[in-house]
Amino acid sequence: MSGLQIDKALNNNVIIAQHSEHGEVVVIGKGIGFNRKAGDIISLLAVEKMFILKNQEEQEQYKLLLPQVDEELIEIINELLLHITEHKNVSLNEHIHIALTDHISFALKRKKQGIVIQNPFLYETRELYPDEYRIGEYAVRMIEKKLGVDLGVDEIGFIALHIYSAVSNQNIMQVKKQSQLINELVGIVSNQLNFPFEVGSLDYSRLITHLRFALERIIRGEKLQELKKMDLLLKIEYPEMYLLAWKLTKVMENRLRLPVYHAELGYLTIHLQRLNQKKEEKWE
Repeated sequence: MSGLQIDKALNNNVIIAQHSEHGEVVVIGKGIGFNRKAGDIISLLAVEKMFILKNQEEQEQYKLLLPQVDEELIEIINELLLHITEHKNVSLNEHIHIALTDHISFALKRKKQGIVIQNPFLYETRELYPDEYRIGEYAVRMIEKKLGVDLGVDEIGFIALHIYSAVSNQNIMQVKKQSQLINELVGIVSNQLNFPFEVGSLDYSRLITHLRFALERIIRGEKLQELKKMDLLLKIEYPEMYLLAWKLTKVMENRLRLPVYHAELGYLTIHLQRLNQKKEEKWE
């Protein structure tokens, strides 16, 4: 079979079909189910752009979700995912079809009911995942243009997290936990130094970037070069910042349930000392 044999057209944009390699698949593509019936053959060469859900569990979840979702929204999300795939030049985790469709559908219902949910990690998300955040902005603009509903800036952040989850192949809860942890760590630094960060400032951006890469190294189990002489010097010269860095690494260990290599402590101390020095210069 050199194409897809249709079992059932679920709507204009989604069909269930038999694929020569993958067996039964759910195929999503603009207009792919229009005027189609069971037994029809669609040449793969004739299909310009589509997504195929091969995972059986993802297929069943998507089929259950479809009747609850407006068909126009399916088309919008299909366009959005094609935009992400082309922009990022990567394969997306299949689960984004379910996760993003469900999320945006529910966000539209909340908006209609006048229910607003604030995004507590909006600024961290913008700093941590700037590319995904820009795509989130594109998504919200597209929804407003096609459906006449402005989901607002908080939803940009939520959509960005779903995109990052699919691109990095991480569970959305893992991504959210990392953002939450960074938010907590920034709060500890701000309180300890009595230095309220200006959101979007260079200091804020640098701290978030440092913490992000530290967390990624810890999760990967990547070890930094340990400089014992420097570590001893930092402990003597900057005891308060060293203690604060130690506190932060303990929070990371506790939340991630992973060991933090000692070298992270030294590099974090240097960063905190630079921040503290800037604060003192600002207040002189």
